[in-house]
Parts: sequence; C-alpha cells; structure tokens
Amino acid sequence: MDADTGREPFGARLRRAMDTRGPLCVGIDPHASLLHDWGLSDDVAGLSAFTRTVVEALADRVAVLKPQSAFFERFGSRGVAVLEEAVAEARAAGALVLMDAKRGDIGSTMAAYAATYLDKDSPLFSDALTVSPYLGFGSLRPALDAARVSGSGLFVLALTSNPEGAEVQRATTERGPSVAQTVLDHAAEENAGVTPLGSVGAVVGATLGEAGVNLAINGPLLAPGIGAQGATPADLPGVFGAAVGHVVPSVSRGVLRHGPDVYALRAAAERFNDDVRTAVEGARRAR
Repeated sequence: MDADTGREPFGARLRRAMDTRGPLCVGIDPHASLLHDWGLSDDVAGLSAFTRTVVEALADRVAVLKPQSAFFERFGSRGVAVLEEAVAEARAAGALVLMDAKRGDIGSTMAAYAATYLDKDSPLFSDALTVSPYLGFGSLRPALDAARVSGSGLFVLALTSNPEGAEVQRATTERGPSVAQTVLDHAAEENAGVTPLGSVGAVVGATLGEAGVNLAINGPLLAPGIGAQGATPADLPGVFGAAVGHVVPSVSRGVLRHGPDVYALRAAAERFNDDVRTAVEGARRAR
C-alpha cells in the first residue's frame, strides 16, 4: 500500500493482473461500423447492448479493458451514462479500466480532467487514463498528482501507432533527444525507485517495427496496433526489446469483430493472450 494514499498503486495492481490474467488489454470501441456488424442500431440502445456484452464477456478474465471515451461521448449525456455503468461493472468484475480519453491541457483545465477520471468520487473514476504531453510534460502535473492520490495510473502518448505521429514525436528537441524520448525520460523520472512497476506508463505503438528509443521507464508500455492495424504478438520483442515484459498489448477490432457471441469474444481474447505470452516467454529465453 502507498503510505500517502492507503491504496495499492496502479503499477503494482497492473503487474499482478498481467501475471495472473495475462497482459492483454482489450479496447471497447463501439464505432458505428462495429455496431452494424453486430446487428445493432447506431444509437444509445445499440451502444448499451454492445458495451454490456463486451464487459460480460471479458471483464472477469482480461487484465485491462480500455473504453474509448469518444465513442460514448458522441451520444451526449446518455452515452456517457453508458460509459459510467461500464466502468463500474468492469472494475467490479476485476478488470482494470484504462480510460482512453487522451486528455491534455494546462492548469485548472487539466486539473478538471484529472478530477473527472482520477478522483475516486467521480462516476467515471478509472484505474488509469491516457494523456497527451504535447503542451509540455509539466502540464500533466495536476493529473500526475491526482493519480498519486487515488492510486491510479497514467499512460502518456510517446510513439503512437498512426503514421502521422512521427513528424512530431520523432522531431528533435533543442537539447538533442527526440520529443518521444523526452516524454519517456520524464516518465522514467516519475517511476524512479518504484517496485514492482511504476504507475506512469507510455503509449508506444506495436506497428513501429523498431522503437529506436530507450524504453526503460520502469513503467508499463501500452502497445496499440495489434490485430487490425497490422502488428502481431510476434512483433512485440522486436519493437520493445528488453522492455517487452512490461508491455500491455492493446487489441480492439481483432477481438470485437467476433461479437456479439460472448464465447467467441472470450476465445479471441484468449488466443491473443496466449500468443502474447508465447512471444514474451520466447524473448526472455533468447536473452
């Protein structure tokens, strides 16, 4: 337990979940085409049915569920109400909830975002939140402080899986390192001395081929791009090297396309989890 918060930090809870349930993170991305493929209407009723099914199928067996906030927000307050219910039910079933909202701002606005997702009294309180550092890593301080108080975590965008990201993230700073490396260095500073795993993670795409940066941040590395975007679990050791044991591979469409059958969703998630375990264990034996 954290002496300041009285709650076990996110990094410790994540490490245990990865060790017991496997490292897989499954996204909850109810975009219109998936609702259609599931035979659901593109409205709040369809959104609710989709989300309940994913939570029922996976929340008691995968380490992390990652709802994409935008797909709920598009329906206004009724969509956010579905998201609130999903967060509560997923956490009650034992999954860690990573809210994929990619928030980033300064001062009181960043503090308000932090209160929305990282305050234990908020209906959207999550185990972790994705955040954007591109107003400067220091702009994240309200979220970093709020996460420490609540025992939650952050995943900071560093090297994302979309090809457009490179023009900013690979750019060099005045000090010399790339923007992405600067973000990773700050995350490492936040995690210094923490065991077994720090609570400030980074987002590093599995589609990169080779990261080309120092990923030794003593924190988790969220790896989107597995499945529909083209990366496979076998690619992870090549991208993440010695840090592969801290990778949380994120799959969305690769699992969700098997719905609405609950058992098919579970089987797909289990296959991805097994493939990731095999890739990580093979990398460890090879070192």
